[in-house]
Order: sequence, then structure tokens, then C-alpha cells
Amino acid sequence: MGRSVLIADGFADAADSLAELLRLFGHFPYVARSGPEAVELAAAHRPDAAFVSLHLAGLDGYGVARAMAAAGCRPRLLVALTGRGAEADRAAAAAAGFDRHVLKPAEPMELVRLLDGLA
Repeated sequence: MGRSVLIADGFADAADSLAELLRLFGHFPYVARSGPEAVELAAAHRPDAAFVSLHLAGLDGYGVARAMAAAGCRPRLLVALTGRGAEADRAAAAAAGFDRHVLKPAEPMELVRLLDGLA
């Protein structure tokens, strides 16, 4: 069964490529290019999952996670998709409410498996 998935990444090529991959696996992606847009899309579509870059314009990924929780639209699976992999970055992501911390460039099938795990 396909999942609705929010992809929040300011890099258009990365976001669009991930969206296309997820479509090929039967999922329904929504793409946001900024933090505020990510929160807006999450509130409007209530996605099952979200892959959120920590570097977003207007509101960083940590702020997006907190804002979604405060607005009651936090997805069941919230993944920080980032190039920042230090232990302090992982701890900050967990404190903001992320379930997983995946380093870029992510293995595409790892992301698909995460969505499959929502069954």
C-alpha cells in the first residue's frame, strides 16, 4: 500500500529525484522547498512519513519537526535526511522529534524500506 510522504529539501534535484523514486514504488510524495512550506504541506496533507533536510530556508529541519508536532500534524515516521552525521547532530535531531537520522547521499532502497516498515 502506498504511503503519503513529505519530502522537504531545498535542493530541487535531490527532492525531485526522491519523489520520482517513491512514485515508482507506489508512494504519494509531496515536495517542499522551504521549512514553512513543509509545515504547511504537512498540515494540509497529514503525510504518513516525512524526509526532512536539516538545512531549509525560512525554518530549519529541527524547527520543522517541532512545528509539525505543535500543530498536531507530525507524521508517523519522521526522518532527518542530512549531510550532518556527528553525534551532536544525531542527538539534536532526536531531541527535535526525529525518529531516524539518515545521512546523504542516502541509499534509495533504505528509504523505501523505512516506508515499508510502516505497515
